[in-house]
Amino acid sequence: MAKKFASQGDMTEKKISFTEVGKDLWAFTAEGDPNSGVIIGDDSVMIVEAQATPRLAGKVIEKVREVTDKPITHVALTHYHAVRVLGASAFNADQIIMSEMARGMVNERGQEDWDSEFQRFPRLFEGHESIPGLTYPTTTFNDRMTVYLGNRRIDLMHLGRAHTAGDIVVHVPDENVMFTGDIVEYHSACYCGDGYFADWGNTLDAIKAYDVDAIAPGRGDALVGSDMVNAAIENTRDFVESTYRPAARVAARNGTLKDAWDAVRAECDPKFADYAIYEHCLPFNVARAYDEARGISHPRIWTDKRDIEMWEQLQS
Repeated sequence: MAKKFASQGDMTEKKISFTEVGKDLWAFTAEGDPNSGVIIGDDSVMIVEAQATPRLAGKVIEKVREVTDKPITHVALTHYHAVRVLGASAFNADQIIMSEMARGMVNERGQEDWDSEFQRFPRLFEGHESIPGLTYPTTTFNDRMTVYLGNRRIDLMHLGRAHTAGDIVVHVPDENVMFTGDIVEYHSACYCGDGYFADWGNTLDAIKAYDVDAIAPGRGDALVGSDMVNAAIENTRDFVESTYRPAARVAARNGTLKDAWDAVRAECDPKFADYAIYEHCLPFNVARAYDEARGISHPRIWTDKRDIEMWEQLQS
């Protein structure tokens, strides 16, 4: 292969930031690596996103212990991807919460996704030997559920498909702060390989309707203040649309996947080439956009073998 596959060449440890985005609400970020969120209630703590391994989850726990000694009782997972969920065992939480759709996707493609992401992100999976197995929720819901940590209310909602079919957001009304998972990114490429381009914009609109004061996105810095929040939402929209439009035009004229790759690069490179994991995401994004434009409504399952075949086809 002409360039190292996905993120295999990225072995540099990232600087961790821990930012308060509202009273007793924190965003754990690391220069474009997967983020986690921390919600401190009256008597316990909810974590949003569990990281890829118990080793990385331990870094989140270290930051939590700098600000509270309350027990971690809940882990909310915004979707099924391995880099988000396989560290869950480290928290020893009473409840692990996903949407029912996300649980179904663990059944359908969880092991394939683990194998695939392990190959894509070797740095994130250092210490993988401690992962006990696939992460399954103890609690699921379809459209909406509410958790109370004492008097603190936390609303978990499926607002629509975007990054995956089962995405949820986590909203804390008393501070009007939202944890969006990978539906919203900041100065990081959106991974669209399991996404729904036609739905993503509507889901962003649903988030925007909450007019939140801060967002902890899936990747990138915490977004504090309405200006930063709205800029990130619209930038995410631009990234998704700029990926899909050229691929759809190629598909409409019966062009090839390689044609779609060239067309998407021409539109996206000038705007997004300096974004975190851009080169990693682009081949998977183009493949999914090309599929959706040709009427393949449900994303095909990525496997470690399919990953390499597609990468070599597009990078040749």
